[in-house]
Amino acid sequence: MTQEQPNNPLHGVRLDTILNALVDHFGWVALGKIIRINCFNNNPTMNSSLKFLRKTDWARKQVEELYLELKRDGLV
Repeated sequence: MTQEQPNNPLHGVRLDTILNALVDHFGWVALGKIIRINCFNNNPTMNSSLKFLRKTDWARKQVEELYLELKRDGLV
């Protein structure tokens, strides 16, 4: 059973969708400068980045916050 989460702007948005939007908007190089994690700076791939973000809460939180910021500005 799915519960409604009206106060959660990320409800129903998949992590791969978020990452794809950020990479499309910034590219790997700029994204790696904004969020300084190795999976964005050293031979970045979607799979390795998603694997890291799913395991690392602080990194996922930074990615989600950047996505929400772009969404508020109407850029994604």
